[in-house]
Amino acid sequence: MALVFNDNDRVLFQGDSITDWGRSRTDDNNLGGGYAAACAAWISAAYPARKITFLNRGISGNRACDLKARWQADCIDLKPNWVSILIGINDTWRAFDSNSPTTAEAYEVDYRAILTDARAKLSAKFILCEPFVLPCPADREKWRLDLDAKINAARKLAREFGAIFVPFDGLFAAAATQREPAFWAGDGVHPSPAGNALMTQAWLRAVGAL
Repeated sequence: MALVFNDNDRVLFQGDSITDWGRSRTDDNNLGGGYAAACAAWISAAYPARKITFLNRGISGNRACDLKARWQADCIDLKPNWVSILIGINDTWRAFDSNSPTTAEAYEVDYRAILTDARAKLSAKFILCEPFVLPCPADREKWRLDLDAKINAARKLAREFGAIFVPFDGLFAAAATQREPAFWAGDGVHPSPAGNALMTQAWLRAVGAL
């Protein structure tokens, strides 16, 4: 599979803390320390002549509704050719720690709205990443039913919009049969260095860079 990006493409990473990962709010060249930065660095090193620009606008704590609220400034105005999105774990998490649930239906509506907007205004293409949770600590197991409904919504939208889909939840589940879940993400959500590397490899394979 050849790399899906063309010369001079602009690729935007969007999402929550897993994408944010300490990225700079003032320097677009500082994409943080997570999978987004690693993916951008790998492709930039492997395909320097393509002159691909990578941007990160992940914000810790965001839900799908938060992406929708900031979509004009943090996507449309940036004019990306490709938009990579990982969103959903906070839509589940807030139901358990803040009594602020997001239904799968509401998640899907907001997610579809931002995709529709980006396609209409930018003719953008999409890389949709599966939200994920690992069963550590043990209370994360209670999240599974809620998150699964959102994973199914993300898969549905990937089909609907012809997006590249990166199955992070399935990949982490498989990886957790080889090493304990905490090895990949100590709190079940935020990946360890090995977890970030697993995500990076999967994303790069999905876009034809590995």
